[in-house]
Amino acid sequence: VQLVESGGGLVQAGGSLRLSCKTSGFRFEDHVITWFRHAPGKAREGVSSIKNTDGSTYYTDAVKGRFTISSDYAQNTVYLQMNGLKPEDTAMYYCAAMFAGPDPPRYFTGSYYLNTPEAYNYWGQGTQVTVSS
Repeated sequence: VQLVESGGGLVQAGGSLRLSCKTSGFRFEDHVITWFRHAPGKAREGVSSIKNTDGSTYYTDAVKGRFTISSDYAQNTVYLQMNGLKPEDTAMYYCAAMFAGPDPPRYFTGSYYLNTPEAYNYWGQGTQVTVSS
């Protein structure tokens, strides 16, 4: 199993980046993919999730209206389009995958996906995003 992130970099406030999470080794369609971020001195935070069984998407309040998550089922890749970047978005960004399947438990909600990193089986190595003011 592999998850490989790319697309991070240094950008000025207000700019944009698109992160990619290329996956392999598991059934992409049955999994939830979430982008987490971790900044020094802060707790790890779930940023956005996509449930590939039905395409449902979820966002933490801090990025709603600015970030968009999407999946390319032909490439087994998840993207995170980040617009209107702010200095507080600076962090290492990781993608992670957890099995959801066609009939997940009722507690598998957007809040669960974003706030339960211990539920994720597979993680990438991360890509750094730095936003200058």
